[in-house]
Amino acid sequence: MNLDHSKWIRVAFGDVVRNMTGSGFDPAERGLERAVGLEHLDSGVLNVRRWGVLGDDTTFTRQFRAGQLLFGKRRVYQRKAAVPDFDGVCSGDILVLEAVAEHLLPELLPFIVHADVFLQHALRTSAGSLSPRTKWSDLARFNFRLPPMAEQRRIADLLWAAEESAARNADAYEQAREAEISVLARAYHDPSWPVRKVSEAGEVQLGLKREPKVHMGTNLRPYLRVANVGDDEFMLDDVLSMNFKESDFAKYRLLPGDILLNEGQSLDLVGRSALYQGEIPDCCFQMTLLRFRSGPDVVPEFAHGWFRRCFHLGQFARVAARTTSMAHMTASIFSALPMPVPTLDVQREVVARVMAAGELRRRLAEHLGATRQLRPRLLNFLLSEF
Repeated sequence: MNLDHSKWIRVAFGDVVRNMTGSGFDPAERGLERAVGLEHLDSGVLNVRRWGVLGDDTTFTRQFRAGQLLFGKRRVYQRKAAVPDFDGVCSGDILVLEAVAEHLLPELLPFIVHADVFLQHALRTSAGSLSPRTKWSDLARFNFRLPPMAEQRRIADLLWAAEESAARNADAYEQAREAEISVLARAYHDPSWPVRKVSEAGEVQLGLKREPKVHMGTNLRPYLRVANVGDDEFMLDDVLSMNFKESDFAKYRLLPGDILLNEGQSLDLVGRSALYQGEIPDCCFQMTLLRFRSGPDVVPEFAHGWFRRCFHLGQFARVAARTTSMAHMTASIFSALPMPVPTLDVQREVVARVMAAGELRRRLAEHLGATRQLRPRLLNFLLSEF
């Protein structure tokens, strides 16, 4: 896409965008029924997909209209800025912005506020330690170069096409994920199978406790923690190390086929698990994780599928011990849970069915990740002059 930057003019954000401050009215008198708080804005998502219903306890009075932009001014690093397709009221922590149509194409505004250079400016101008906020007066001073309207249209059309592609891929991924969970629910449902306790089907081990004395030493080893374990995947961008003496290394070293489960997490994530396949050599695990190592009568992939079934169908959440903000599936709770153990041939048949469903979900996840990277890459390329 060829762009003639010589015709781009430098403008202030406040010259081409209005801050709509309409408030101090009764929403019911205007027939408004929907309320949007920061919790309804999804990070990085350009359209408002969730909202609350106005009630007697609603204190929001800032009005917005369909097509305007709702920008979360608190904790701007969360990238909460989206366009609603309905009228309503919103939180005071949300700015209602509108493009000055004769200067700025409204369809381009959401991408400008999601551009890295704009968010960096918003971060620099945010004040407050616990809940930093930026102000409209500071955002209005942001300077950037704006292309002519015809080029704005070309850029916006391309960016929205990328956004729509990502949305379609997200829908396909979600459908594949739900289909996989349905397969997990059906594939393991056979009352004739013999049942054992988890601890009888394999070895259950809690990880090494992280404490100051293990931060230093001569036997530093990589280890996995809750932040590294997703649902059927490991996130390995941030792997830490700590000291494992030789006896501890032998005890906590991961082997291919080991299954790691979140021991302590929020209630909706407790028990989330992934199957280790030797991704990091000589890797260990920390106390926030449980390891299950299959016995000779259990195929590791079969056990992992069973644990994922327990996670997705809420069994782990139901048995977890709860505190104010956390849930714990202790080693004793996990060890005592029932687990089906059919013959190895039956287990392999179940694994084949589950793996087929999971493969589609994994392929779509890869494709979704690629399309989600398209928008920031296009923004950095097309709007580099901002």
